[in-house]
Amino acid sequence: MTDTSLLAIARGIAVEAAERVAEARRGIVEVADVKSSSVDVVTQVDRDTESFIRGRLLELRPDDAFLGEESGGGGGTSGLTWVVDPIDGTVNFLYGIPHYAVSIAVVEGEPDPQSWTALAGAVINPATGELFTGSAGGGAFLGEQPLRVSRPDSLERTLLATGFAYDAAIRAEQGAVVARLLSRVRDIRRMGTASLDLCAVASGRVDAYFERTLNPWDHAAGALIAEEAGARVSGLGVPRPSTAFLLAAHPELAALLEPLLLEVAADGPEQS
Repeated sequence: MTDTSLLAIARGIAVEAAERVAEARRGIVEVADVKSSSVDVVTQVDRDTESFIRGRLLELRPDDAFLGEESGGGGGTSGLTWVVDPIDGTVNFLYGIPHYAVSIAVVEGEPDPQSWTALAGAVINPATGELFTGSAGGGAFLGEQPLRVSRPDSLERTLLATGFAYDAAIRAEQGAVVARLLSRVRDIRRMGTASLDLCAVASGRVDAYFERTLNPWDHAAGALIAEEAGARVSGLGVPRPSTAFLLAAHPELAALLEPLLLEVAADGPEQS
């Protein structure tokens, strides 16, 4: 199956799932459970949405594997894996902040960002209906509009996005890093949805994005979309992103940002 066909599946299921999420948000949303910490919450809508996506993929692509935030991985003989975050930005969703997303990607190889080849991805914000898509070699789009990353000519003119971990100790370190960065860039945004932050890089709404402690489903689709829009998506000092670090920006800007991020990390406890 071509990347275009895989993208059509990702896009179609993402749109269906987003309609269900938007409808659920019109009702009462409550915390169903917590995961890694008391602030790492999950709602029943997260679980129901992932179950719906997994079921639709099983109908359409029964030989493919699956990796989802809520139900984990499993199955597959085709060498392809669908990497799914049913609601990225659950806290925003819980509070009714209109910045959360359904994220669906399909990758070839082991379901590990260190080795996989991302083939297609779709990220949709159910609150706004904005649909971002990308496929390997096929470009990145917001709806039908092609996307290209921005390229500010200096760090001082860079609008930088980031996010924070659920672990309080790591969050404190990240706050210290942001404090050291703030006087070196145009400004910093923390919007709370990694997949949409990566799409913001792709669309030029921010110039760059970095974060620690992301999981594969947080960035599988968004990273591909950013790359197809011209971004370099990497780790810190290493070619590929991982749970340890992800940086996304125009390649020339990334070359300026990377040493700055290493510098500010070395100045504080995050390096330890």
